[in-house]
Amino acid sequence: MQFSANQIAALVGGTVEGNGDTSVSTFAKIEEGVPGAISFLANPKYTPYIYDTRSSIVLVSNDFVAEKPVRPTLIRVEDPYATVAHLLDMVSKMTSRQPVGVEQPSYIAEGVTVPDDAYIGAFAYVGDGVKLGKGVRIYPQCYVGPGVELGDETVLYPGVKLYHGCKIGSRCILHAGVVIGADGFGFAPHDGHYDKIPQLGIVEIADDVEIGANTTIDRATMGATRIGRGVKLDNLIQVAHNCEIGHDTVMASQCGIAGSTKIGANCMMGGQVGFAGHITVGDGVQVGAQSGIPGNVPAGARIMGSPAIDAREWSRQTVYQKNLAKLYRRVDNLEKHAEQ
Repeated sequence: MQFSANQIAALVGGTVEGNGDTSVSTFAKIEEGVPGAISFLANPKYTPYIYDTRSSIVLVSNDFVAEKPVRPTLIRVEDPYATVAHLLDMVSKMTSRQPVGVEQPSYIAEGVTVPDDAYIGAFAYVGDGVKLGKGVRIYPQCYVGPGVELGDETVLYPGVKLYHGCKIGSRCILHAGVVIGADGFGFAPHDGHYDKIPQLGIVEIADDVEIGANTTIDRATMGATRIGRGVKLDNLIQVAHNCEIGHDTVMASQCGIAGSTKIGANCMMGGQVGFAGHITVGDGVQVGAQSGIPGNVPAGARIMGSPAIDAREWSRQTVYQKNLAKLYRRVDNLEKHAEQ
């Protein structure tokens, strides 16, 4: 499929600058542009590429000012990154094949109603009392335990495991290897060994949540581990029992959240952030990569480091640390001079 700059601008509410009849049929990163491709410029550090990219069209922000002539046709939009995401989503929906029906061999417990537009792949297991929403897609080798509920248009990619009783909302995406509802890490020390504490709760995931490959979310000891609407979790994240994550929070790979911690809405977490248990993180908090969070964090804070502190203070301390060797030698020389 080909689209002209004028057609794309009409779809995204942008303004064309250059030849509006220029057509494209694929996407490319701006530094790897090829004729017939559309690229975007969102990060200022990629600005030099716009002057020599071979892409035919480039999405830029409304306030972009070219320092010299550019060859491609420009489409000015409010947010180039969000716009290209919208275009990619449109193309994906137009070109991807949506499987329908039940493949064999698979197991579906007696009494489970499979909607006409649903898909259940080969070697999938759907247990007793499972409730499936319209348009659900369950890819091969998934396990959907007894009593699980899946909302409309939710997708389970190959190898997803949903333990008994868990509830997944509508339009959720769970990537390969996700495990929802395994036992929380609950053990009580007793006479030199550890007694297992039964984990009798569930996991509740709201609508429009996406969970990356091999991420795990443990069931609650009692009650529910809760993931709010619109949360986006990257690959290889661990969410422990009885945790809560507020709506529209995003979390990068390898984060770990200890038990009973509550994280607010609209938070942003970098990769490899570790949260202690039984703490509260307020709404709108931003945490830099590889940070350690030992205690409560107020709403709106921007923190980094281990233990995490204000991001600006962490940046200053990092500069000081780089100069410690030089400072040590200077003090050592001063001490020797004073002794002499």
